Amino acid sequence: MPRPERTSRSGDDLQIRQEVSSRGAHHGGMSVTTRPDPTQTQRSPGRGLPAALAGVAAGAVTLGLAEVLAAVWTRWLGSAGTASPLLAVGGAFVDRTPPWLKDFAVETFGTADKLALGVGMAITLTVLCALIGLLALRRRGLGLGLFGVVGLVGLLAVISRPATGVLDLIPTAIGVVVGARVLGWLMDRVIAARPDGADRERHPAAAPASGSSRRSVLLLGGGLTGLGVLGVAAGQALSTVGRAAQRTVEALGLPTPTRTVEVPEGATSDIAGQTPYLVDNADFYRIDTALRVPRVDASGWTLRVTGMVDEEIEISYEDLLGEEHVEALVTLTCVSNQVGGDLVGNARWLGWPVRELLARAGVQPEADMVLSRSTDGWTAGTPIEALTDDRDALLAVGMNGEPLPAEHGYPVRLVVPGLYGYVSATKWVTELKVTRFDADEGYWTPRGWSARGPIKTASRIDVPRANGELEPDEDGQVMIAGVAWAQHRGIERVEVQVDDGEWQEATLLEEPTVDSWRLWTYAWPDASSGDHQVRVRATDADGETQTEETAPPAPNGASGWHTVDFRVA
Repeated sequence: MPRPERTSRSGDDLQIRQEVSSRGAHHGGMSVTTRPDPTQTQRSPGRGLPAALAGVAAGAVTLGLAEVLAAVWTRWLGSAGTASPLLAVGGAFVDRTPPWLKDFAVETFGTADKLALGVGMAITLTVLCALIGLLALRRRGLGLGLFGVVGLVGLLAVISRPATGVLDLIPTAIGVVVGARVLGWLMDRVIAARPDGADRERHPAAAPASGSSRRSVLLLGGGLTGLGVLGVAAGQALSTVGRAAQRTVEALGLPTPTRTVEVPEGATSDIAGQTPYLVDNADFYRIDTALRVPRVDASGWTLRVTGMVDEEIEISYEDLLGEEHVEALVTLTCVSNQVGGDLVGNARWLGWPVRELLARAGVQPEADMVLSRSTDGWTAGTPIEALTDDRDALLAVGMNGEPLPAEHGYPVRLVVPGLYGYVSATKWVTELKVTRFDADEGYWTPRGWSARGPIKTASRIDVPRANGELEPDEDGQVMIAGVAWAQHRGIERVEVQVDDGEWQEATLLEEPTVDSWRLWTYAWPDASSGDHQVRVRATDADGETQTEETAPPAPNGASGWHTVDFRVA
């Protein structure tokens, strides 16, 4: 008898065909074929890619449908929670990010840290869903079970977000159910698909069953994946702020300040490459935990003052605009800013002094902190003296002569001179809770950051850039320039050192207010061609010179002298 010939695999069994050749011993010329066990999942070479794509398509459909439903759900119910599974999972990840990882992300990606997180999530989900598809090809039950576990993680992330209720789980739940059905349906087609093209040549006897070709399964999976991606994009677009800010401002207008500020000509510089005194709104740094800018309708916005006060207060946006606003020049700094970094910016802010609102509520003597809360649940713990003394701590509604941009806190945000943003600069603010440091904590404090966050004296070199080249002028001088800041103390002196030489005092431009940074310049005489190194240090108005000791941002801000290597032509 001829040896059995293996022609194809099916599930965990081998389909074995025994043929009797008309040219050999024949058993009466009959051909005997052993059929596979129909209860086992079929598998053949070339089905791995369609199976992986089926898993990706199911995941994409799940997210696309959930994101669209979440956007519609939020608009319909006006929910303040996070119904979006993508934002919920991303937010839960950010909440659990240790300081060292946050610093790494900000240092590596800067203000693109959220984009980097989004790309990372997309890659992770794609790989995970592909693996689920491959598992479902071999063990249908296990594959669907793992898909359900991933969906459960999304549901848990949604319910963990601030202000989220049980009803906010519905969009994700529907998406998971539909996605599981899509996965099962696609896997049926993958298993039933007949070989085509080169596969048909290798498996001429493969049964076409009731399915379609491998190529059509790939096209179907790719189409569903694209549809899911479009759904994610549509859901995100439906949930954006849109023209809410513009419509409200057109209706109500910005208040006319009772005190305005002007930037004197002597505070600005015309040196190419030096930071402008006022940073344009579009160029102002943005660091926060919101993966998507919150959609806040100013007509429904309110701010509550609660906690250790004589009388709790709630004001509307229209009430706020009716108060006496002032303008102030204030430089904001992120605690994650590295030495020489650009997570710092200066702007002209329009707002109502926070001390007036707190005075109206009546702060109780034992209170020492105000816990401000954002519409997305983020919190900051601010020392109460920073909000009640004579500094320009504002409930800001305008920035550089315009309404607050959505990404910078529209309709209302806190601006507090002298403190890092993580303890003061709450965007989309909705509550001020008067409390104590021993009773409450802001968002970043339990994650290892210091509680009070005073800004350290710092300076930065803008010209030259790292490894840049400078051209001497006709007198052999090269111009070195930058900025220095010590908010609410002011800058008294800036010194520059070239190639380990003597420290030389730089020229300070005018200082309209101690709450803003100060520009400086230094003309280096007789600059020789070749490679050089320059460093800078600043001294504040209290006589404190910034330390040479290098420290990372965590837990209370970076320190050290900014040093730049450059070349003179």
